[in-house]
Amino acid sequence: MNNQTINYQLEKLINIGVALSSEMNNDLLLEMIVQGAKQITNADGGTLYRIGDNAIKMEIVHSDSLGIKLGGSSGVPVNMPDIPLYLAEGIPNLKNVVSCSYHGNKTINISDAYDDQIFDFSGTKAFDRQNNYHSKSFLAVPMKNHEGDIIGILQLINAIDKTDHSVTSFDAISQHLTEALASQAAIVLTKQSLIADLGNMFESLIQLIATAIDDKSPHTGEHCRKVPELTMMIAEAAHNTQQGYLKDFVMTDADRYELKIAGWLHDCGKITTPEFVIDKATKLQTIFDRIELIETRFEVLKRDQEITMLKQQKLALEKGEIPDAGIGQRYLEAIAQINDDLAFIRQSNTGGEFMSSEDQDRISALKQATWCLNGKILPQLTDDEIYNLNIARGTLTAEEREIINHHIVATIAMLEKITFPKHLKKVPEYAGGHHERMDGKGYPKGLRRDEMSIQARTMAIADIFEALTSKDRPYKRGKSLSEALAILKKMKENQHIDPDLYDAFINHKVYKRYAEKFMDDYQNDVD
Repeated sequence: MNNQTINYQLEKLINIGVALSSEMNNDLLLEMIVQGAKQITNADGGTLYRIGDNAIKMEIVHSDSLGIKLGGSSGVPVNMPDIPLYLAEGIPNLKNVVSCSYHGNKTINISDAYDDQIFDFSGTKAFDRQNNYHSKSFLAVPMKNHEGDIIGILQLINAIDKTDHSVTSFDAISQHLTEALASQAAIVLTKQSLIADLGNMFESLIQLIATAIDDKSPHTGEHCRKVPELTMMIAEAAHNTQQGYLKDFVMTDADRYELKIAGWLHDCGKITTPEFVIDKATKLQTIFDRIELIETRFEVLKRDQEITMLKQQKLALEKGEIPDAGIGQRYLEAIAQINDDLAFIRQSNTGGEFMSSEDQDRISALKQATWCLNGKILPQLTDDEIYNLNIARGTLTAEEREIINHHIVATIAMLEKITFPKHLKKVPEYAGGHHERMDGKGYPKGLRRDEMSIQARTMAIADIFEALTSKDRPYKRGKSLSEALAILKKMKENQHIDPDLYDAFINHKVYKRYAEKFMDDYQNDVD
């Protein structure tokens, strides 16, 4: 072999090594390994095998003279049987070249398969007869990762002499260069595998956190799973909008992945939120619903009214008089008022969209009513009970609402402490903006529309729509599709949500696809 040929092979090896290190597509990477080895050795055919649990599987099969290209990006599967690593008795399979190369952790170079007495080439010879081919020289090279484990075998068939184009054996230099290529290729494949494994582990941990947050309360259901999915639906609608403000908004696969991760993490700060606040189904609920304490007081009030009536009647009888009919009437009126007040308190305790100032005044007036416990006169309702019962919307006090709202501050703080890789740098911004408003009246930073990314604004709509239609909130039933869309439209008009993203949400019927997947039939009332 002359110096010119060796220089050509070395240059090929260097170029292939550079190309391998930059290729991210796994199918193309496997093909490049086979093609590169064939070019360096001028081989007619090449096969790349991957090591499984108990067998060796063909991943790529190329043959120039037969025009065969299987596996990888060809789209044609390799329908050939796996090679067993062990025989039925558990003995290592040393009759096959590839399997022997694996077990021996060594390169096997065979000049002529038809003259070889060591290995079983019956399958090769059958292939040759069927395809009018002659498999002569073989080179099988183990591919070892950084830990010395064999992850694959690179096998070349029929080295071609460049002078007369005859089939020759693989010389020592070709073998050495192929071993060098196999080593580089194994490192690249291991790197790709480690990157994929780390990515899968990272995503699994994120989903684990989201699931833990959802499982923390029976009333948050699958919020952390639904919001990412709805966010991606809206983002795709924006991506597919060809006119107006969103016509230049384009997402790559990397952009989509970044937004998906942000969606899964958008409520990670809720892991710090106390359950008694998340689960507060009624205004008086803390560890338990304090309405039961109030009901007990009202029972005492009714008992006291009855005792008072009976004492008055007894006194009249002791005086030899007929009890005044007004005694019983006053008792019935007092009981009716007590029952009415209690019913009103029960109704107020449930929470709702709005509590009028008149109803709030009636609750406050009950502070003047009293009851007696062990001779001590106490107000019918305490200041704290009145404060809670007078919550205007929902079931949370201002302080409890602040605790809930703090989850987004915690989310941002947690995410900003993570050293995200370059392709996930925007996750904190996307996840941390879903409670901001277009008019700057949101929280925690009071950002306006032009200070937020489209992705963050997208997640804001997803978070709101999921909350409106969710069936498992402790303080309300899930709204119908028509009700939720009407509220969302009002939010658009009030500069709460992004108007262009709202239009994409409507025009691409994202709401319909979401409803069909996640909402009950009784809610899905819009075509």
